[in-house]
Amino acid sequence: MSETFVRRSRIEAPAERVFAWHAQPGAFQRLTPPWERIEILEAAAGIRDGARGTFRVRMGPFRVRWEFEHRGYVEGCEFQDFQRSGPFRRWEHTHRFIPDGAAACWLEDSIKYDLPMGAVGNFFAGWFVKRKLQKLFAYRHRITSEAFAATEP
Repeated sequence: MSETFVRRSRIEAPAERVFAWHAQPGAFQRLTPPWERIEILEAAAGIRDGARGTFRVRMGPFRVRWEFEHRGYVEGCEFQDFQRSGPFRRWEHTHRFIPDGAAACWLEDSIKYDLPMGAVGNFFAGWFVKRKLQKLFAYRHRITSEAFAATEP
């Protein structure tokens, strides 16, 4: 059973600058909440198509290896993360940077995912995953917004 999660926030900086900030080394670490216990095993070499990375994430009492690949790179506009292996049956995360005039943009994270075990997995864990995504992306969007509120244009 496919699910979609979307978080959209207005950022007071041009789309190209916000995109470039996400493309810098260490962006994943900057955007990881302190309460998440994520161990980076192999950092992706950028966000261009074909760049891959691996991390280990805690899911309850278990530690799960998550391998991803970047695709759909459009300079200054968007990029995607696709799970190659990990805790979901499917995970497709699109990061979009949509201009809103010359000095601002909309940051949009759109995730299409399928939980393991289909309807049974969704019944038992669907609410938990949705709540976790809401909390995670509220944090990520706040960190991004604060990074640009603290800088001069």
